[in-house]
Amino acid sequence: MSEAPTGPSTGPGESGPVSSRAEDDARSRLMTNQRARRLKRFWRMLPSAPRCKICNGPFGPPAGPVLRLIGKGRWPGNPRYCRGCFRDLYAHREGAEVECSLFFADVRGSTRLAETMTATAFRALLDRFYAVTAEVLVVHEAVVDKFVGDEVVGFFVPALAGADHARRAIDAGIALLRATGNDGEAPWVPIGIGVNTGVAYVGAVGTAEHVEFTALGDAVNITARLASAAGPGELLVSDAAARAAAIDPGGLERRRLDLRGKTASTDVIVVTARPEGREGPA
Repeated sequence: MSEAPTGPSTGPGESGPVSSRAEDDARSRLMTNQRARRLKRFWRMLPSAPRCKICNGPFGPPAGPVLRLIGKGRWPGNPRYCRGCFRDLYAHREGAEVECSLFFADVRGSTRLAETMTATAFRALLDRFYAVTAEVLVVHEAVVDKFVGDEVVGFFVPALAGADHARRAIDAGIALLRATGNDGEAPWVPIGIGVNTGVAYVGAVGTAEHVEFTALGDAVNITARLASAAGPGELLVSDAAARAAAIDPGGLERRRLDLRGKTASTDVIVVTARPEGREGPA
């Protein structure tokens, strides 16, 4: 599993330069998208549903197909939103440091699985895993970041998921365990999940030819390590995410992990969806 790259940002609690005006403007777009709000009333007048959850731009006919021609089709990061609402961020490679919740879902034992089937069958299994995970993330208001080998990466920002983004990330993890059969003894694909909350650099990065909307930084790397440490059917939730979600860890297993590349241990709670134990945090 590849390590998430560290972003060009100063971590919380460290000294560093004051944010530039460009970064402040990017944060404003990321969190409020003022231009989209001004146009919201206009787009609402055009038929028809479903609509972008930010600007009310229609996806359905007759207006939807026309708006796709001007760049307001569904956004790949989450099809409940339109591309137009993220146009400036992409055009100027903008982003900002925001507190968010990160989500990594990893197929456990994928090398052994691949040995038991043809390459085409293994591809079909991963495609199913990608599709189910993306659907769960979208329902819980996440950004689907990327598919990397045998894992899916997503993140939950306040601008889209609301102030309870940590709880949404944990709920998405539990929902995914159930959707993949990891609430029983014979999952159709064994997975482990990591959820963490922290400050990350969220925005558009890349080259003139290829731009991605992603999250970068130490909080992302920790989440990747949690997914690697999770056993089949386990959701490892960092203490930071548990506190942000205001969950009661009583009755849940606790672990202290020495994650590769980290100087300090990371405390987590272990959540499963199996009926013989508690299905999730209260």
